Amino acid sequence: MTETDSDESGSGPASRYRQPTAPMNDLRRVGANPDFWYPVALSRSVRTGRVLATSFAGERIALYRGESGTVHALEDRCAHRQVPLSMGVVEGETLRCCYHAWAYRGDGRISQIPYLSKGDGRPPRGVRGYPVCEAYGLVFVFPGDPEKATVTALPDLPAFGSAQYKTMTFSRSVRCHYSFMHENLLDMNHQFLHRGVVGRLHPELLEYRTGPRSVEARYLFTHTGGKRNRGASLLAAEGIGGSDSADVMTIRTDYPYQTLDLVPENAERPAFRLWTAYVPEDAEQRTCHAYGLLMIEKPRIPGALHLAWPLIRRFTERVFAEDRMAVEAEQRAWEEQGEDRNHEVFPLILDVREVLRANGVPLRSRAATCGSVAGDDPASEPGHHPGGPGTSAKPGSAVELPGR
Repeated sequence: MTETDSDESGSGPASRYRQPTAPMNDLRRVGANPDFWYPVALSRSVRTGRVLATSFAGERIALYRGESGTVHALEDRCAHRQVPLSMGVVEGETLRCCYHAWAYRGDGRISQIPYLSKGDGRPPRGVRGYPVCEAYGLVFVFPGDPEKATVTALPDLPAFGSAQYKTMTFSRSVRCHYSFMHENLLDMNHQFLHRGVVGRLHPELLEYRTGPRSVEARYLFTHTGGKRNRGASLLAAEGIGGSDSADVMTIRTDYPYQTLDLVPENAERPAFRLWTAYVPEDAEQRTCHAYGLLMIEKPRIPGALHLAWPLIRRFTERVFAEDRMAVEAEQRAWEEQGEDRNHEVFPLILDVREVLRANGVPLRSRAATCGSVAGDDPASEPGHHPGGPGTSAKPGSAVELPGR
């Protein structure tokens, strides 16, 4: 194994051993940095004129698609009585609360309170609106500082939509801290876990590179015996009968995303490319939602991949189920022990933990998450764009609240 970029990462010899992390630096208590684009739903799940409830790290978000086809993302609570807006009704490009029919624009500003009369108390200014965009069949939101959204790029996936690849999409909740998922994919020494579907695989770490925001590892995979699932052979472009060829697998954590490319022996391009994101759902970030895009190279025979699709899907689902079993067991151990007693000896994983820790943010306490009410104090809501109240109306009539 060769290690490079050691000056940048502070890495030492590959054989070094580090003591377990002290509780105050426990990676499982580090939150995901919100200043990135995170997928929170499949595009097809947000239908025109409908609302979908989702979340990021305990922040409940209501997604809705207006009549124009545009998706909007709002804080999932009405500023009036705190009833979830995800229970509301879409009217054109606005979202109306199901309780008292307060209407919200796509940026979170209140556009109408049906019964507001002249002289009534000044209404709240609205709720938080999140920057949102669609790409790769996913709905992304920017849960951090909205001013950073315009200068923060979405992940670049050139194989998605390419005529040479067909994409399989995954969306699953996993009951573990997102860091366990990064470690699981990057550490290919766990292939014994998958012996029932891939046979006996020997992963050899060729090299890895570490930077301030990334860790990249290259493995050489050889099949040393045992029965191999047909879906695994088809995914690796080895045909229905499989082969004994060696494959090179490159895995990269590029905070906060992960990618995996598998290039068969003597191949010009990857047989498949995987992109994944692990989105924390709850405030404690002990559950994450894994979104995956598996881009599979199309074989020369037309229609062959279509026929192989069910076998590949079944194989990938089984591998994911085994991985989920393992990482959820790790999470349970952490909760039972109250701290991270992990004794890791693989330098690659020690380095990715440092990357995740350095780029993450402190977990907010439950009180901090629930203590402030967005919209009631606009100065406390970064990126909030309030509207103003109406100036005149007949008693009992609706007042339109213009935006600024």
